[in-house]
Amino acid sequence: MILVLAGTLDGRELAVHLATAGHQVLAAVISEYGRSLAELPGIRVHTGQLTVEGMQNLIADQNITVIVDASHPYAVNGSMNAMQACELAGIEYIRYERAEVCVPQYERLYVASDAAQAGKLAASLGKVIFLTTGSRTLKLFKTEPLLAKCRLIARVLPQPDVVQECVDLGFNPGDIVAIKGPFSQQLNAALFKEYDTEVIITKNSGTIGGADTKIAAAIELNLPIIVIGRPDINYRNLCQTQEQVIDMVKNME
Repeated sequence: MILVLAGTLDGRELAVHLATAGHQVLAAVISEYGRSLAELPGIRVHTGQLTVEGMQNLIADQNITVIVDASHPYAVNGSMNAMQACELAGIEYIRYERAEVCVPQYERLYVASDAAQAGKLAASLGKVIFLTTGSRTLKLFKTEPLLAKCRLIARVLPQPDVVQECVDLGFNPGDIVAIKGPFSQQLNAALFKEYDTEVIITKNSGTIGGADTKIAAAIELNLPIIVIGRPDINYRNLCQTQEQVIDMVKNME
């Protein structure tokens, strides 16, 4: 059995490709919404956060021989837990990570090492900051003292728990954009203009994550954009295409 950490679109696609190739596949997702997307022909689904211990239990209970980590490029904890669980269980670990977007030459584009640095930098660039980084970093931006007098716009998934989290953090309803991507350059530009955006913060989530269209929209509107760099993790068995993953699984058999 192959356990695929499949919290992304390309992770779910990879799970299907592995199942089509004849492998037994268990896809792990965090939310019920993720489960609804991952329930595909030939795919079993496990829902919920997985600690190292939880992964060890799953490995033993389901006779997992390989973990394919196709989690989001910024989901550090999940990847670290998976690598540790594989090492403890003596099974194989494969990391699938989509390619980054090549950051273009643009004088108003800034690269931050993490969300904390991005928040501090944004405070020096404008007062209306459009956050396209997902919900997990919102608390950090909302509690950054330098951003206390800034208007923060949060673009998040239209899930009740995510919207409620925004409200609990103190976002005004008018500053919550609950909509599911991907977004075209035109839609990004329209939203940035609608909210009188002065600064954009994003992650380099690759083309499938829409990083390219956000950057293009920022350039179109001549707005500063801060791109948070990916975590620096030394992954074992790193693949950047689904074909590489399938070949590596085959060679491990």
